Amino acid sequence: MWYDIQQNTDEWLDLRIGKLTGSGVKNIMANYGKVFGEPAKKLAVTIAREQLTGKRSLNESYSNAHMERGHEQEPIARALYEELFFTDVTNGGFYGVGALGCSPDGLVCDNGLIEIKSVIDHVQYATIKRGGFDPSYKWQLYFNLMQSGREWIDYVSYCADFPPATRLHVHRIYKAGCTECFEMMNARIKEFFTLVGGCKEIIKG
Repeated sequence: MWYDIQQNTDEWLDLRIGKLTGSGVKNIMANYGKVFGEPAKKLAVTIAREQLTGKRSLNESYSNAHMERGHEQEPIARALYEELFFTDVTNGGFYGVGALGCSPDGLVCDNGLIEIKSVIDHVQYATIKRGGFDPSYKWQLYFNLMQSGREWIDYVSYCADFPPATRLHVHRIYKAGCTECFEMMNARIKEFFTLVGGCKEIIKG
């Protein structure tokens, strides 16, 4: 189900309670094929507690300079993207299905998504040199595609310190080429929620 709701509002935060979201998927995929690492285990405890209490964490307001920069520069990157592709980007909202959810940064046309990352200079340089997208966001991008059911997602990397011609780097990923990754995620997600179930039993005592 898609909810037409703005990110970082109380309503948006409430929709995420007890769900595995795009930003957390990298934690459970990090040791794919092996036991879960500490980030995944900590996430399992948080989701288990949220599912039992129906409440958000009181420590959820964490922020840092990188996150603040992203909030400030995302509208600039979005406007440049719209100008570059002669298109409109609408609210990404929230896709929620059961205990899974994702919040793309925008919807494009009838079948596209965008995910915007505001980065510092050496990160932008590495992404441009490498081509494609920053692998740090691989699983978030694939998860957003899988959950939304849309056909493609544009990874948008923006660096305000770069010359105008290279401030915006865009790479498109099509759902049709992601079948294997979707299968990997689904298998790992099933394992993860078994872990969440065990955490719930311990929390209940």
